[in-house]
Amino acid sequence: MKLEKKRVENKPVQTYVGGDEGISSFFQPDILLGEQYIDNFRRKTPLEPEKALLLAVLDDGIRCFQDNILPRNRKKQLLFEEAEAWLFSDESNGVFSFVSICALLGFDPGYIRRGLRQWQERTVGAKPKKQRGYGVIPQRLVA
Repeated sequence: MKLEKKRVENKPVQTYVGGDEGISSFFQPDILLGEQYIDNFRRKTPLEPEKALLLAVLDDGIRCFQDNILPRNRKKQLLFEEAEAWLFSDESNGVFSFVSICALLGFDPGYIRRGLRQWQERTVGAKPKKQRGYGVIPQRLVA
């Protein structure tokens, strides 16, 4: 291999003439095991960002349902109705539908729905009723 010296901006530079040995070293195959290749694509975080987003959407839907079950104004009533419609819809067309999110996270939608209905029955059943008169009615303890 023959080296030539060229001057570029008053600095000597060596270039290779007639050989590709320097370039060919860049194109040598890397030897990797399959496990090493797959390890490059595994996530280092315990919960992937996509699953965290799906979990946040599910959490928000359940919170809207629970926080607005006894609405005090029209806005809270609408939030409750939208959350209830989303949670109890069997539509699975969109990525962010309740059924799709449960499938992607590995949850059983029927189980979540049953739990929400039971919670709703307990909460609505425990709603204090308006009483006439003043003050609290004293309760008698029976032994």
